[in-house]
Amino acid sequence: MKKPFYALRYISWIAIIFSLVGSFLLFIVGGLKTLNAFRVFFLDYIPQGKEHLHSADIGITYLIKSLDTFLIALVLFIFAHGIYTLFISNTSSTKNSGVLNWIQTPNIGHLKNVLAEVIVIILFVKFLEVVFVNIDNLQWNLLILPISIVLMAVGLKVLKLNKEESNITKK
Repeated sequence: MKKPFYALRYISWIAIIFSLVGSFLLFIVGGLKTLNAFRVFFLDYIPQGKEHLHSADIGITYLIKSLDTFLIALVLFIFAHGIYTLFISNTSSTKNSGVLNWIQTPNIGHLKNVLAEVIVIILFVKFLEVVFVNIDNLQWNLLILPISIVLMAVGLKVLKLNKEESNITKK
């Protein structure tokens, strides 16, 4: 009975391949956004609808957007590596090779925690972008995003404290 389920683990290649393709695509998009920032700074490019902003503000907005895009690309890359490590590769050979030690994925819970932390950072960058673009026209409804970020961060902290406490009691 184990062999059919063991063979089905290879279906996770779909998630791995498309996450890597999406990551590659987002790296290209992030690069294009960075090039747009260079166009704004050095070629006086002003996109339609942004004429009211100073060119430096538009360039910085493009750089913030590229940062956000690169973060999402890295999330997809980490997700693909984590799925590969958990479902496809032999974890003992991966640990010994020393390749990509900075994103070791011992279990699915660790992968979810890493992804959740990066999502909080992405939301923070998005809030920074929204505030930067609307600096002259800030409204109260913009507070929804930072309140959500704080609640998610507190939730992650509480979840990690519970895991650390349960690990301490098990030892």
